[in-house]
Amino acid sequence: MFYPVNLDIKNRHCLVVGGGAVASRKAKTLLECEAVVTVVSPDFSDVLEKMEHPSLTRVLRPYQTKDLDGKFLVIGATNDEQLNRRVNADAEARNMLCNIADVPDICNFILPSIIRRGDLCIAVSTSGKSPAFAKQLRKELEKTFGDEYALFLALMGAIRKKLLREAHAPEAHKPLFEKLIKGDLLKMIKNNDRIAINQLLAEVLGRGYTYDELLLSVAGENKANAASS
Repeated sequence: MFYPVNLDIKNRHCLVVGGGAVASRKAKTLLECEAVVTVVSPDFSDVLEKMEHPSLTRVLRPYQTKDLDGKFLVIGATNDEQLNRRVNADAEARNMLCNIADVPDICNFILPSIIRRGDLCIAVSTSGKSPAFAKQLRKELEKTFGDEYALFLALMGAIRKKLLREAHAPEAHKPLFEKLIKGDLLKMIKNNDRIAINQLLAEVLGRGYTYDELLLSVAGENKANAASS
């Protein structure tokens, strides 16, 4: 049985061994999580050749044990079983996090099938028993959890920050958020009912809390973070 955990890999150095379709998907996901990614392989797929990102480095040669130097985690994504096992053995010798794609028996962590809606992350795992079934469940969940969840969490985060700036006691926030949730805020966002949203915000939080202004504050913060990174 695996211990479920979410890793913060922002600015951490990660290695992907392999140059094919699986390696490209693993590299893409790591980059989306703001990791610094090195991909090493004697050849690269067209997708990896064309992948451009300031935090991506391609090394065109076979894997070497020294490639693990300074890395936080490694993902083996080759079709060479002997090489995959070597990567795992090298990583275990260094007490590193290691995932070998589609071979859970030689992983010390596995990667679930993921649904992302902004800051909402839903992970589906079968503990490596049936990745195909995990994928099917993910597709079913994607129909249930739409883009409104991303907006909902962005709004809740903006409200929390505004409350903290106004010196509200953190312990007083819980009943306010519960009222917003029970007031069908999520459904209002899904229906883009701005009038109802603003009425609920005013009822629960008072004046100075409007949907558009709160989302603008989120956009401004995201822009500032992107500029500083």
